Order: sequence, then C-alpha cells, then structure tokens
Amino acid sequence: MGLILVALAPPTLRAEDNIEKAGVAVGVSAGNMWFLPVKAIVMSVGAISGALSYVVTGGNAELTQQIWRDTTQGPYLITPEVARIGIGQRPELEAKK
Repeated sequence: MGLILVALAPPTLRAEDNIEKAGVAVGVSAGNMWFLPVKAIVMSVGAISGALSYVVTGGNAELTQQIWRDTTQGPYLITPEVARIGIGQRPELEAKK
C-alpha cells in the first residue's frame, strides 16, 4: 500500500520542502510549549493588577481597561504566520519558491 502511495505521489514534492515544513512544525510546537504557560501567567497577573489598579487609583476605569486590554489581547498561539511576522521577511526563503 505504501509503495503505491509513493509511486503515485506528485513528482513536484521535494525533500527540502518537507524538511522545511517539519522544521517549522517542530519550532512552532516548541515555541508553544513555552508560550502558552507564559501567556496564561501574563493574563492572570494582568487581570489581578487591573483590578488592583482600579482600587488603588480610586476608580480609574480607563487605566483598568487599558491594563486588561494589553494583557488579554492575542496572539494566544504561535502559528507559522505569527512566527513569520516575528522573524521578518527572509528573502532567501522567498527566492526558493
């Protein structure tokens, strides 16, 4: 069965493309392993400090909303698109395509 699939695979698939996709998948997974717990901590601390800022400033709702907005906005996951934005444009990768 596997031989039939390999024989019928389109000839345009190159090993470099598969290696690059696997590398991106490993990098994104490893990044999310650290990013998700850190994002959860940042959101929790932001929620608490926003509420505390409301009490300390005597009811400054604008400041509280700004703290909550800054700590709860995305991204919530690292995706290949987010990683691409983070590292910027890579002309050597664009030239391969």
